[in-house]
Amino acid sequence: MTIRLLVADDQALVRGALASLLDLEDDFEVVAQVGRGDEVVQAALDSGATVALLDVEMPGLDGIAAAAALRDRVPDCRALIVTTFGRPGYLRRAMEAGAYGFVVKDTPASRLADAVRRVAAGLRVVDPALAAESLAAGQSPLSSRETDVLVALRSGASAGEIARQLHLSDGTVRNHLSSAIGKTGARNGQEAARIAAENGWLLG
Repeated sequence: MTIRLLVADDQALVRGALASLLDLEDDFEVVAQVGRGDEVVQAALDSGATVALLDVEMPGLDGIAAAAALRDRVPDCRALIVTTFGRPGYLRRAMEAGAYGFVVKDTPASRLADAVRRVAAGLRVVDPALAAESLAAGQSPLSSRETDVLVALRSGASAGEIARQLHLSDGTVRNHLSSAIGKTGARNGQEAARIAAENGWLLG
């Protein structure tokens, strides 16, 4: 049976290369390509795709949120995260969102094809090194508000701007930031945001 594939990646060159690579397999057919996460569900519905290969960082909707949307609205299309960002926090959240697999983009072509077949068969596929790292890292120690503050800080917002964006007082923002710095073991807010991002704790 032919496995119908949807490829979602905001980089056209990467998207095209993945599609071309996968089309070489006799049992694969790439039936849709999109560059935005918020186009995934409609593309899956229109194309009848059975496996969606999703990048993590995309405009409109990130790949993890797109995986959750597929689980809820197009359950016959299974999500496989294929990303440059092999971060433990992303892996954990992707699995919680209903993704069937998580592999990094430098995975050899034969292993990627095998991952697609396994996901199509309803099996879970996770990069083993990343799985071990995810177990070691554990869940994010940050509260939702601390996460919001670090996301805003990472985008370049000042404390006053963050307070206005999140409808908080300046003092409350400083308290959340101080707590996040302590939890990440950072020396300042920017370092806390960087550490949290590297662990995959800040994605949308």
